[in-house]
Amino acid sequence: MQPIDAIFYIAILIMSIVIHEVSHGFAAEHFGDNTARNAGRLTLNPLKHLDLFGSILLPALLIISNAGFLFGWAKPVPYNPANFKKERLGTFAVAAAGVSANFLIALIFGLAIRLAPALGFPAYNFFDPHPFYIITKAIVAINLALGIFNLVPIPPLDGSKILFSLLPARALPTLYNLERYSLFLLIIFIVGFSHYLSPILVFLFNTLTGLAL
Repeated sequence: MQPIDAIFYIAILIMSIVIHEVSHGFAAEHFGDNTARNAGRLTLNPLKHLDLFGSILLPALLIISNAGFLFGWAKPVPYNPANFKKERLGTFAVAAAGVSANFLIALIFGLAIRLAPALGFPAYNFFDPHPFYIITKAIVAINLALGIFNLVPIPPLDGSKILFSLLPARALPTLYNLERYSLFLLIIFIVGFSHYLSPILVFLFNTLTGLAL
C-alpha cells in the first residue's frame, strides 16, 4: 500500500473514531451527565480525541502489515454513571451509542453505493472504480470494522460495558475486576482472535453495498 493510501485510510478511521466517541458523550449528556461537555470533548475536532497508539500507530501498523482488518481507538470520552438519571439504562445507552453511530454511518454510505447509478455516478467497475466508490467503500468498511470490533465483550471495549449493564448486580464486582487486565486481554484478542471478525465484516459489507470487499 502506498503512503498516500495509508494516510487516506487513517484519516477516515480517525474521523469515524471521533464520531464514535462524541456519540458516547452526547448519550451521556442525554442521561444527565455533563462530564464530556465540561471536558471539551463534545467536538469533532480530532486533536481533542487522538490517542497516539490507538488512533495512529496501530492503524498504520495494521495497514503496513496487510492485516486484513483495520481498527483503532481514541481517548475515551469521560462520563460519570453516578450522574445518570437511570444508571443501568444510561450505561447501556452510552456504550451502545458509539457502536450504533458507526453502524449508522456504514448503513448510510452502503445505501449511497447501492443508489450511486441513480444519483448519476457510473456503475461500479472493479478494475477502474470511480473515486466515489473508493471513498464510500472505505467509509463503510472502516465503520463496520469499528462497530464489530467494539462489540467484542472484553474490557475496555463497548461490548463489555453493554454486557455489564445487562447482568445481575451480584456479577458486576467480578466482572469489573477484569478491567484491571483490559490492556492484556485486548492485546491477546488482537493478536490471537481478531481474524475471526473478518468473515463477519465481509458478510455485512456485501449485504450493505452489494460489492465485494
